[in-house]
Amino acid sequence: MRGTALVVGATGIIGSAVARRLIAEGWTVHGLARNPKSEIEGLLPVAADLLEPASLAAALADVAPAHVFLATWLRQATEAENCRVNGAMVKNLLDALSPKATVRHVALVTGLKHYLGPFEAYAKSGTLPETPLREAQPRLKLQNFYYAQEDEVLAAAARDGFAWSVHRPHTVIGKAVGNAMNLGTTLAVFASICKATGRPFQWPGSQAQWRGLSDVTDARVLAEQLVWAATTPAARNEAFNIVNGDVFRWSWLWPRLAGWFGIEAQGFDGTVHPLEAQMADCGPLWREIAAKHGLVESELDRLASPWHTDLDLGRPLEVMTDMANSRRRGFTGYRATEDSFLDLFAQLRADRLIP
Repeated sequence: MRGTALVVGATGIIGSAVARRLIAEGWTVHGLARNPKSEIEGLLPVAADLLEPASLAAALADVAPAHVFLATWLRQATEAENCRVNGAMVKNLLDALSPKATVRHVALVTGLKHYLGPFEAYAKSGTLPETPLREAQPRLKLQNFYYAQEDEVLAAAARDGFAWSVHRPHTVIGKAVGNAMNLGTTLAVFASICKATGRPFQWPGSQAQWRGLSDVTDARVLAEQLVWAATTPAARNEAFNIVNGDVFRWSWLWPRLAGWFGIEAQGFDGTVHPLEAQMADCGPLWREIAAKHGLVESELDRLASPWHTDLDLGRPLEVMTDMANSRRRGFTGYRATEDSFLDLFAQLRADRLIP
């Protein structure tokens, strides 16, 4: 099935992956972002601010999508502000599209904070769920901007009669520059710094994450599920977890990541070593590395998000994700996790983002 799609957050890890997949399948794809510069051939840019309803309506005047893919958010200082701002972004977009009466499906990407809690209470005692995480688990009794976004989609669907799907990935592995949640690229940059300085590739996180089972989500698998759900009647009005389909332990994967860079891996040594601390003073060093190797991005904070990587790798429990809801409806996407990371590293090197 081909149609007209609007990808919101088209310059991010998720949005760029779904835009590429749609274009490859012959869709007409509009990509909305505040600064919609993109290297994606065939993407039709829409420059808009989701927090400015009047300008948003003007920017979408000539866009009449049948399918909308929502993959964007703005981090705020508190979860109450996260709820207000990110809920408003979804509401403003769907309100602007409502008079067109063309939307048939809206896909919203959230994540495992649906189960693990918001940033202010993330994976802390009193909020830890049973794993594997399943879509039928109830919402936590906490403010959570994912819930605010879902509620806006459901309200608009009841008003306008479109179908919806919600997609909850684990940590997403893929390429984007300037992304606030970017574990794969952060580890690639950290490894590159370790190689340049001779320091060890020190595991930054908790014992539970080092030894426990985990999974991640390749952006390409997520894009595959998004398009599948938008075009499969059995997937209407459902929430879906989405991960690669395999499980691993970081104690197994960490040395393999180090091996790709030709550096020494050091595992959990009884102490958490947050990347925010390990990379705190590396801005000037990264500029030197970028100049030496002719890299296209010399600003460390445009590539790395150590705060988010620490959040994920420092969790006090192992996290595995159940995918039965989409599997029983026919989704078969799979990606080997080691390939997700090594493919990303190769792409980052080819694009001259790491040496």
